[in-house]
Amino acid sequence: MQQPGRDDGVPPGGAPVTGGVPLTGNVPTPPSEVIKAVRLRHPWRTTIAVVLIILVVLFVLDAAQRTAFGWPDVAKYLFDERISQAALITLELTVYSMVIGIVLGLILAIMRLSPNPVLKAIAWVYLWIFRGTPVYVQLVFWGLVTLIYKTFIIGIPFVHTWAVIDITWVPPLFFISIVGLSLNEAAYMAEIVRAGLLSVDEGQEEAAKALGMSWGQSMLRVVIPQSMRVIIPPTGNEVISMLKTTTLVAAVPFTLDLFGRAKDISAETFAPIPLLIVASLWYLFFTSILMVGQYFLEKRFSRGVGRGRPAIGTDAGTPPVAGVGIDIGGKG
Repeated sequence: MQQPGRDDGVPPGGAPVTGGVPLTGNVPTPPSEVIKAVRLRHPWRTTIAVVLIILVVLFVLDAAQRTAFGWPDVAKYLFDERISQAALITLELTVYSMVIGIVLGLILAIMRLSPNPVLKAIAWVYLWIFRGTPVYVQLVFWGLVTLIYKTFIIGIPFVHTWAVIDITWVPPLFFISIVGLSLNEAAYMAEIVRAGLLSVDEGQEEAAKALGMSWGQSMLRVVIPQSMRVIIPPTGNEVISMLKTTTLVAAVPFTLDLFGRAKDISAETFAPIPLLIVASLWYLFFTSILMVGQYFLEKRFSRGVGRGRPAIGTDAGTPPVAGVGIDIGGKG
């Protein structure tokens, strides 16, 4: 029999209790209450979706019946040899310009974050010029650069001249287009890379310095690899944007790209709309592939970070089980 005033954590039934939970496995647990969830209805969402689908279907049917679109010409020139070669040249412009732009952007970003004030100033002036002027104006300038500079001198200024190169001859317009696009892209990639580098915690760089690494080694081996998950998404957007920016190389003037070749053919056939549709379909095809590649790159570099990561101690796809929790201290 329990003695009066006894306070040893043992209830009249004899089972010790800790935190309100009996420490015996013989006590039956009450059945869990079944929650009847009611699906939330969205009548307006369904209505808007139906209206949009109807409008799209009506537009497609109307466009298919209009002769002004010139669908026979679209089918004729979609895989024309001239268009296919122009599409390949457009891809080459995009790839070369982005590779050079990314490399220069990385260098400029490191210069901006460098403790050297001279490097910081040079990078800032570069960004100020190339981000502050339109890319179309820059391409026009590069197309006329041979009218400004007749020769290119290599040597020590006012001391010794090693070589004098005559640049009055017109260099390949393809090369000039790549120079103009890549130098402009480098200014924007520098800011993207700089944002990615700043997203890495300062403790990572401090730990690298504690291990005896120099500033450059800590950047290349510690900071830059961790910043890729922040750099990759906007870089993918820049690649897609560069693909469409290649249409501006007509300012150089370079007309062998996809848009330029489509304009040349439309001038011969006096039917601009079908050729514009052909160019648009090619651009949509390329951008779709780039968007898929960007998705998988983001997924690869974002593993273990952000949303979609299962909670610690649980398997992905397994809902948490209700039960008795034990607080062992720490942050909850």
